[in-house]
Amino acid sequence: MRKKEILLNKILYKLSALMEFLNFECKINTMMQNFDITIIGSGPGGYVCAIRCAQLGFKTALIEKYDTLGGTCLNVGCIPSKALLDSSHHYHDAKESFEDHGIGLDSLSIDVPKMIERKRSVVDMTTKGIDFLMDKNKVTVLHGMGTIKDKTHIVVKDKDGKEEEIESKNIIIATGSKPANLPFIEIDKERIITSTEALELQEVPKHFIVIGGGVIGLELGSVYKRLGADVTVIEFMPRIVPGMDGAISKELNKVLRKQGMKFNLSSKVTKVERKGDEVEVTFENKKGEEETIKGDYCLVSIGRKPYTESLGLENVGVEVDERGRVKVDEHLKTNIDNIYAIGDVIKGAMLAHKAEEEGILVAEQLANQKPHINYNLIPSVVYTWPEAAGVGKTEEQLKEEGVEYKAGQFPIRALGRARASGDIDGMVKILSDKKTDEVLGVHIVSARAADMIAEAVTAMEFRASAEDIGRISHAHPTYMEAVKEAALDATEGRPIHT
Repeated sequence: MRKKEILLNKILYKLSALMEFLNFECKINTMMQNFDITIIGSGPGGYVCAIRCAQLGFKTALIEKYDTLGGTCLNVGCIPSKALLDSSHHYHDAKESFEDHGIGLDSLSIDVPKMIERKRSVVDMTTKGIDFLMDKNKVTVLHGMGTIKDKTHIVVKDKDGKEEEIESKNIIIATGSKPANLPFIEIDKERIITSTEALELQEVPKHFIVIGGGVIGLELGSVYKRLGADVTVIEFMPRIVPGMDGAISKELNKVLRKQGMKFNLSSKVTKVERKGDEVEVTFENKKGEEETIKGDYCLVSIGRKPYTESLGLENVGVEVDERGRVKVDEHLKTNIDNIYAIGDVIKGAMLAHKAEEEGILVAEQLANQKPHINYNLIPSVVYTWPEAAGVGKTEEQLKEEGVEYKAGQFPIRALGRARASGDIDGMVKILSDKKTDEVLGVHIVSARAADMIAEAVTAMEFRASAEDIGRISHAHPTYMEAVKEAALDATEGRPIHT
């Protein structure tokens, strides 16, 4: 009997020890996760920042409220819009240009749902690529709404309402932006839409009204114009893409008008009403007269505003400006010493590549490196066809700043390569300092301008002169020869081919 009691006690002791161990393991598993750096928002700025942080040896977390990574750019912005721009360009070329190349088609049709499905597959492939990069770099991804509790703690609430609190030495806000609206416009997401819904239309509009002559409006207007819609753009400013060089705005306006787009410039929208499947837009034209136009869809594309809802900025006292943008210093640090902000949520151009550079800058600063961004040399691109691109100072800016400059231009139609492809619209404009000849700005309207602008950025980063560009050998025949010729024109008014 005594032996049985001893054996039973041993068993009970071991069971007790096992229970304590299991309880300890449970406590470990429920302990708060701790990170060196946590980024809120997985757009180009956020996910690139996360990769660079991980490369530099930081334990990194990335918080994203949606199921897929990539933010606006990859899901409902840059990537899907380019997919539709390419699809619509193929159709337009087949309809308008193939015959000139000796290519005949018995019939030509549009399958819009299939076009949209291809766009979705491009987005899916791209976002899955971001998932792969997060796994490869051992970045912890947390899906849910990230709210800053205090300067080192973030609460993540998933779509089922489950909350998890994490600790982080540093926090980087990369929550991006969302479409802006006018207070009197009710966006129903069916007929009165934003860019998000414009990327999902299952039919070609009969009359597509676009409020806003900026990048988004012109690109999406181009998509549906190519597919056969009537497109009318209403712009408050006296010219389209008002942030770009005046010559580029004028040239792009001319080209798009030739393609059939209609523009009402210096016009103020006063009312937008849906009546069944029709939308009425009322505006004051440049003469001050009231006009009303009707369409079956109206795209509101008047810009974007920073997204800071539910972020918890007030919990830690992070300061924002009058437009809701997070205030940062030259190191992209907020007024809270361990909280940073990048991309669309702060001041500056709302461009994916700008956000990426800022994400890398913050990561490298935290690693005690000395990164640098030249904001003057962040290129801007409009992906119409021809494309428009610019970098550096515009002519208007140089005049306003009192800088003495030289200007050189070259027409795209003078290029053998342009005539061979049939893309003859556009021009290249180079601005250089009158005394030193340093290139101050390059502005392009041309097929492939989005790629051409890279040479200008590179040259200007190394502070090249117009003569430097003019003396560099450019392959023939290429569109890049127009850059060389414009540089020669800026140097001493001596282009070769005009």
